[in-house]
Amino acid sequence: MNSYTSLTPHLTTMSVVNKTCRFEEDFKYILLPVSYGLVFVVGLALNSLAMWMFITKMRPWSASTVYMFHLALSDTLYVLSLPTLIYYYANRSHWPFGVVTCKMVRFLFYANLYSSILFLTCISVHRYLGICHPIRALTMIKPRHAHLVCFTVWVAITLCLVPKLIFVTTTRRDNDTLCHDTTRPEDFHYFLTYSSVVMVLLFVIPFIVIMVCYCLMARALCRPRKGLSSSQQGNSSRTKSIKLIVVVLVVFAVCFVPFHITRTLYYVYRFLDADCPFLNVVNFAYKITRPLASVNSCLDPILYFLAGDHYRSRLLRAFTRQTTNSRSAAYQQTPSNNNKNDIALVYKNAEAKESPKSER
Repeated sequence: MNSYTSLTPHLTTMSVVNKTCRFEEDFKYILLPVSYGLVFVVGLALNSLAMWMFITKMRPWSASTVYMFHLALSDTLYVLSLPTLIYYYANRSHWPFGVVTCKMVRFLFYANLYSSILFLTCISVHRYLGICHPIRALTMIKPRHAHLVCFTVWVAITLCLVPKLIFVTTTRRDNDTLCHDTTRPEDFHYFLTYSSVVMVLLFVIPFIVIMVCYCLMARALCRPRKGLSSSQQGNSSRTKSIKLIVVVLVVFAVCFVPFHITRTLYYVYRFLDADCPFLNVVNFAYKITRPLASVNSCLDPILYFLAGDHYRSRLLRAFTRQTTNSRSAAYQQTPSNNNKNDIALVYKNAEAKESPKSER
């Protein structure tokens, strides 16, 4: 992902050229530390709040709450890895933390990226079943089933990204140690094949599933229900479903789709050994979308607030209770002070009444 110094394509089809191509990347030493810093602060605050809500205020969990908890867990693990990347890019691409930490940080980025996509897919399918097949959903969708699905998602993500731990490494350039997001230039053609397969499995297929679910949900939501009044037509479940569709589509449009498009172009043109000026343009577009891919950690909590089961009401209730308790404490404190003042006044009045008698 850093300076592109050489490229060794498939030896039977291409030759090694462009060994001296260097990307003009000074912009990223401002863009990435600032954007990652904002994502770290905002994402950590929002997801910590979400984790606290899910653990302490949302029990017993529904199936959708289980998916949202695992989504918040994924986002929290990712934002906790960002300080190392903030230091790395603020230090102009010098990695002092060792190769193991480099592998783990790059692994966490893609684990969060694809687990977010899969958990959003699970939430979308769950809401689709609730809207389009409500009777079947009562028997098919249980919290224990959701826990099993989430376990399967984590296992699938780990298995798919184990090669990422092998490909990612550090290299030396001049006096700097680079933490590559891809791999060594001589192994790039293998990495391109692996990355393409993972993208199809963990992005393209889930995205198609989400779009099919949303089209069917939109058709069901727009169709009037027989025997229901106009007020019943717009119940909370339908409203939450519409909000879910809007938020998930925004997340994909802002975070996931631009990143995968620009990354694919960057990988393909790098493999085809395009001209260095053109590669610089593609690389610039790719680097711009990388922070956008991280912003999903800040956008996911909006989903909990707008479309989560009782999340918003219990969050507001929790803060309302704290405010009420603080006001009650202050109210109880005020009368006690007034009582002290009243006692003092009574005492003074008693002294005033006794003083004439003493003079006599």
